[in-house]
Amino acid sequence: MGLFLNKRKVKPRAFSYEPRYYDPSRGEELKRRIRIRSRARRRRSPLGLLYLAALLFFAFYIYNALGG
Repeated sequence: MGLFLNKRKVKPRAFSYEPRYYDPSRGEELKRRIRIRSRARRRRSPLGLLYLAALLFFAFYIYNALGG
């Protein structure tokens, strides 16, 4: 009849880990570089849009030339 027994929940063991060679300024520098790279990836070149327009124009020209 263990329905009404008050059992406490088992918690995971806590530990404190302190890295030996951790340099907070280097970590901040790394985060900044990653942030800059992700911003650079998001930016699109207007040259890509120009290539796309040229490709579509060429495809349309070929379509009309073949009698479409």
